[in-house]
Amino acid sequence: MIEALVTNIRLFLLIFFRIIAMVELAPLLSSSSIPQLAKVGMSFFISAAVFPAVLATSSPIPSNAVDYGLLVLGEVGIGLLIGFLLNLIFIAFQLAGDFFSLQMGFSASMVFDPQSQVEVPLMGEFLNLVAMLVFIATSGMSKFLLVGVERSFQYLRAMDLVTHREGIITLLINGLAGLFQSALTIAFPILGTLLLVSVAMGLLARAAPQMDILTMGFPISIGVSFLLLFATMPFLMTAMERIIDGSFQSLSGFITTAGALRR
Repeated sequence: MIEALVTNIRLFLLIFFRIIAMVELAPLLSSSSIPQLAKVGMSFFISAAVFPAVLATSSPIPSNAVDYGLLVLGEVGIGLLIGFLLNLIFIAFQLAGDFFSLQMGFSASMVFDPQSQVEVPLMGEFLNLVAMLVFIATSGMSKFLLVGVERSFQYLRAMDLVTHREGIITLLINGLAGLFQSALTIAFPILGTLLLVSVAMGLLARAAPQMDILTMGFPISIGVSFLLLFATMPFLMTAMERIIDGSFQSLSGFITTAGALRR
């Protein structure tokens, strides 16, 4: 194994560059709480694990430095593409929390998200953490290794970024569209309920103008939202699991289709 790795070090570096780019954007693994040295070490061991399978089906590596550099850029591009598409899953859940944070009265409450390195609304971070738990509970890391790593090396090559650019653009557009669709699907029950609460508060303000509806509205909206959120949490987790599985299936379908067209 070590002798084959040393002999084919250029091929191993191509594998390593794709995986390290994937890890830098992949869900959970891209968090800044994970030391960079740990990411590099994990990428090295994953590269060593898939190296024999890639070596058995690999094409000749160009000896020209320019061609090899372009090949490295292609491998990094594939890794970044796969990591970005998988990371869209958690952006959708965070966006769902952003949708109803304003209606709940939590728009001013911001927390620091260590994964995206920005401040996000409280409810968006809450749904993001729940989604991470669902991702781990549904063997998301195993699916990431099977689809993002093993299947991508089995079917995708660096040249596919050029030859299948229309399919990649379509996949990105569908991913962004699915992001908003998934976010609305998760947020709609609470958004609809808060709309009814706002309408009821407006009617109550018209019927009893002497009541301070503005002061009463915030605790009522927050209480109703939390009750509805806890009541629908099992259904939300089921929806999250379905969205995560659908994202992996879409990515796997694109990788398989690109490999079949090349062959």
